Amino acid sequence: MRIGEVASRAGVPAKTIRFWEDQDLLPRPARTASAYRDYEPAIIDRLTFIRHAQGAGFTLGQIRGVLDIGDSGEPSCEHVAQLIDARLRDVERRIAELKATGSHLRALAERAAAQDPAACSGYCSILTGPV
Repeated sequence: MRIGEVASRAGVPAKTIRFWEDQDLLPRPARTASAYRDYEPAIIDRLTFIRHAQGAGFTLGQIRGVLDIGDSGEPSCEHVAQLIDARLRDVERRIAELKATGSHLRALAERAAAQDPAACSGYCSILTGPV
C-alpha cells in the first residue's frame, strides 16, 4: 500500500507517518521501482496502536519501548500497565496542582473585584498583596 492509502485507512496524516518513521516507531517500508513507500497491511495495526498510546499521554520514547518489546516477540501488556500507572499518578498530581491554582486564582479574583482601580499604584497590588 502507498502512504496515502495507509494514511486514509489508519486515520493518520501522511506527514505524521513519515515523522513516526523518522522517530523509529515504524519500520522503513519497502520501496517500489519508482521509489514510493510500499507498506504491508500490518502497518495499520501499528499506526492505530501509536495513535491510542499517544491519546493515553505516552511519550514517543515510551511508545517506542512498547513497540520494541512487542517486536521482540515478548508480551508488552505488563510494561504498558506500568506506564499507565505512572501516567495516572502524573495526571492525578497535575489535577491537584490545578485545583490549588484555581483556589489561588479565585482568591485573587475576589481581591480584584473589591479593589478600586484608582487605588492601584506601583506593581499591581492584586498580585503583590497577601492572599
